[in-house]
Amino acid sequence: METGTIPLADLAGGMDLYRTLESGQTYLWRREDGEMYRTEPAPGTWYSTVVDGEVIRVRTADGRLEWQSTTDAEPTVRRLLRLDDDLEAIVDAAPDDPLLREAYEAHRGMRLVTDPAFGCLISFICSAQMRVSRIHGMVSTLAREYGTPLDVDGRTYYAFPTPEQLATATEAELRELGLGYRAPYVVRTAEMVADGEAHPAEARNLEYEAARDYLCQFVGVGDKVADCVLLFSLGFDEAVPLDTWIKSAIEDYYPDCDRGSYAATSRAIRDRLGGEYAGYAQTYIFHHLRTGE
Repeated sequence: METGTIPLADLAGGMDLYRTLESGQTYLWRREDGEMYRTEPAPGTWYSTVVDGEVIRVRTADGRLEWQSTTDAEPTVRRLLRLDDDLEAIVDAAPDDPLLREAYEAHRGMRLVTDPAFGCLISFICSAQMRVSRIHGMVSTLAREYGTPLDVDGRTYYAFPTPEQLATATEAELRELGLGYRAPYVVRTAEMVADGEAHPAEARNLEYEAARDYLCQFVGVGDKVADCVLLFSLGFDEAVPLDTWIKSAIEDYYPDCDRGSYAATSRAIRDRLGGEYAGYAQTYIFHHLRTGE
């Protein structure tokens, strides 16, 4: 395994690895104590993922972010964890809003992630009406059952399945694995990508609302799931997924932003939360309200 370190002091705004990876943004990382989305980790706990066939492990310890990988992974780690974001400037430029300021203060150092597009899409198709720990369990099961196992230094890591691998699954198999009514959505979306009908990454170069519409062609994807993929995979930092927690925030804190439809409400809350980095604001508010911290 190759190794490297990045001083946390070099990252503008810091880095809270636990909050970044366990704030409901990503389900493609594994915490190596097996307790992800259940308990707070002990200091120095490793997280791992597989990207393009390479195992990547990260942890924070002694004022540094450490990584280990089967390749020189620093550029990938920087991209996945958005280490080059000037988080301090993003927070400073946020609207002077009491709830948002409270969330930014409480969860200092939480960054957005950039997950691989297909894995992110399937993760959020699985997310409907589910707790974060349950979503993580579903996605881990898909990797274990259909992904490629990689044995490194005595441990087995599972890559999230490719579209072609996941397209071999049957609806009945996925229901047996606990996906319930989401099973046909996952199978059909995997088939669409495997057959070349569409790929979520193709939305990257579209205008924001056109990109959201593009993603909604996948089976089981509505506006909220599309916004999650845009925000947590494709770099649309203005996207504000209107999930249960954000709808609650609108009702309690921003009632004038409720415009009766997803598109209109999305535009209004996006403007209220600062436009360009409204997705950062959304992620902090979501995590703050969900955890009650």
